[in-house]
Amino acid sequence: MDLEEFNKRIVVLRPTLMEAAKHMNGNDASAEDLVQEVMLKLWSMRQQLDRHPNPKALALNMLHHKTIDEQRHKQLEYGRPTAEPSSEETTRHVERQDELRLICEIINRLPALQAQVLRLKDIEGYETEEIASITGASPENIRQCLSRARKTIRQEFIKMTIR
Repeated sequence: MDLEEFNKRIVVLRPTLMEAAKHMNGNDASAEDLVQEVMLKLWSMRQQLDRHPNPKALALNMLHHKTIDEQRHKQLEYGRPTAEPSSEETTRHVERQDELRLICEIINRLPALQAQVLRLKDIEGYETEEIASITGASPENIRQCLSRARKTIRQEFIKMTIR
């Protein structure tokens, strides 16, 4: 199959493939990528397309398999299914965001040294000795500040959430 015949028989299928890819994938940019991959694959096998009874069905089948491959790849890459989150997952996500906002508010109300020690230790991952050198406080004082900060956060969070 030469370029002219490929354009007549295969390239004209591109709009059909795009619609199918959008339907399967739901993402225009990703659909375009999938169709482009299918077109490249078809071009690389253009010599065999003359003998194929239904190139359109072949192209749609290839697109279907590419879509599945992409979804599996995303699932492996991100460690979770690519399907839309359920309403329960969405609700839990919103709840966690609210909880995080409350905790940030509580941290902002802590005494300065407690807030600084908590941020350095729990958020930024510094060791107690490093925090002591940054703040000028003793390691024992750092541990006490951290304990008090965590206790205050726990108590205030419980007060704010259980009403």
